[in-house]
Amino acid sequence: MQTGACRTAARGLVKYRNRMQESELPRITLGEILDQQADRAGPRECVAYADRDVRFTYQQMRARVDLVARGLMALGVRKSEHVAIWAPNIPEWLLIQYAAAKIGAILVPLNTTNRARELEFLLWHSETTTLIFAADNADAEPIATLHELLPDVDSAPVGHARFEKLPRLQRLLTIGRQRMPGMLRFDDLFDLSAQTHPDDFRRRSEALDSYDVIMLQFTSGTTGFPKGAMLTHRNLAVTAWDMAAGMNVTQDDRVCAPVPFFHCFASIGASIASMLRGSCLVPVTSFDPHAALEAIAKERCTVIQATPSMLSAILEQPDFDSFDLTSMRTGVTGGAPVPIDVARDVVRRMHVPEFTVGYGLTEASAGVTRSSPTDPPDKRLGTVGRALPHVQLKVVDPKSGQAVPAGTQGELCCRGMGLMKGYHKDPESTADAIDVEGWLHTKDLATIDADGYVNIVGRMRDMIIHDGEKIYPREIEVFLYSHPKIADVQIIGVPNRAVGEDVCAVIRVRPGEEVEASEITEFCRGRLQESKIPTLLMTVREFPLTAGGKVIKPALRQLAIERFGRQEDAAVVTA
Repeated sequence: MQTGACRTAARGLVKYRNRMQESELPRITLGEILDQQADRAGPRECVAYADRDVRFTYQQMRARVDLVARGLMALGVRKSEHVAIWAPNIPEWLLIQYAAAKIGAILVPLNTTNRARELEFLLWHSETTTLIFAADNADAEPIATLHELLPDVDSAPVGHARFEKLPRLQRLLTIGRQRMPGMLRFDDLFDLSAQTHPDDFRRRSEALDSYDVIMLQFTSGTTGFPKGAMLTHRNLAVTAWDMAAGMNVTQDDRVCAPVPFFHCFASIGASIASMLRGSCLVPVTSFDPHAALEAIAKERCTVIQATPSMLSAILEQPDFDSFDLTSMRTGVTGGAPVPIDVARDVVRRMHVPEFTVGYGLTEASAGVTRSSPTDPPDKRLGTVGRALPHVQLKVVDPKSGQAVPAGTQGELCCRGMGLMKGYHKDPESTADAIDVEGWLHTKDLATIDADGYVNIVGRMRDMIIHDGEKIYPREIEVFLYSHPKIADVQIIGVPNRAVGEDVCAVIRVRPGEEVEASEITEFCRGRLQESKIPTLLMTVREFPLTAGGKVIKPALRQLAIERFGRQEDAAVVTA
């Protein structure tokens, strides 16, 4: 039996589908989505910020995006060039996302906490030609970081730079009022747009194809250092639609988005999904639980998309009960194991009766499964749901590769319209991740019951998930080997119910040396992004080894659980 809210949502969904058919999705581009919504939704709000005086209607959004797109063309940005954005959830991020899509440039979202070492690799590997960044990004001190990476940036010709470390990087644009040597300001794009004829812009947009790569989203992939997953218009449109449809999002909804836009959960599951459904996006500039509560209450949000740790922080706010959250209807969490108790508290305390749980990964455009508001509570909150409409799933035996019966644990594999084209400049890793039949091997262990509901029960790979971010231990281990006191090091994840896992360094020190956790922190600070810096330190005389001489990381993990008293965290039941 449907509740009144469900019936209203269903009516809105039918009405909306009459205006944009699902059959359009495989052929549509992001620019066409915005154009169609501007024609249909016009004066309805597209984006609203609770912490600043910024509100765009769909018409205003299109007008600004088109000016930014034409400004990028005037700068010389060509189709398939890589445009990197390094900023929190500010309005300019969204303008760049759709402007790049309209001219066929490829967006490269960068983690706001990246330091010089990581930034250099990402910009070099992605072959970025244009970097747009927020000068006041408190997470990374971007001006100092850029000067560390590019000491000669101040003397570089504006718009025509040449850097030995980054030979493809030509243009730097800063978001903010201050003008920096060697850089343009983002607002210069509005003036530069006059140099591009509207007909040239129109022809550029019309020549795009839905199979064109439009986003290079970095992920740790299945092995090694970060890899750039190549995602197309088609990937993003189909998956975003399915993610929003799973919650019955309509043009009447207002979507609170506290997850950073550099994460595909937000750039696809919130930004593009809201655009497709004609709803209003309410970004939280930088996550703060109090700011998220203020955004929900002030903007009367009806939907929230957040990681489990964000939801826990919101629920633990001292003044939580002072906020009116009765406008809330639905939402989704994912990106890390979801404690069932947290999901239940969201339903009960945040007044989100149709709250859902999902699972996804960057290589599949962020969405693979989703529970439904109409599922029984034990399935809606106790599993990650069932396959999205354009996704196929199977669980296979990790050794034989053969499908296993329902309810049997094995490796989760998926395929469908959201699957990436591959990893940028890495055909070997692409072939390792996607088999000849088109199945993406997630390296996650799962079960699928007879009704199709999925539970994630573990991981095959040596990966740490901290607050929804995938961290590959090898990168940190290689860096820490350069510490003069360290003879050997292993990086493991230790359960933490608030953020999924903490990064723990297990160290063998050199003879006669001692090392404190504070030394490791200081050694890493400013050279690794904050989330990769170990917060736990454990020293050992020897590592447990297999007969073949390989370190047994599960044994180290169990030792750390006992050493740091994380038994209860390890026992938390997740979806």
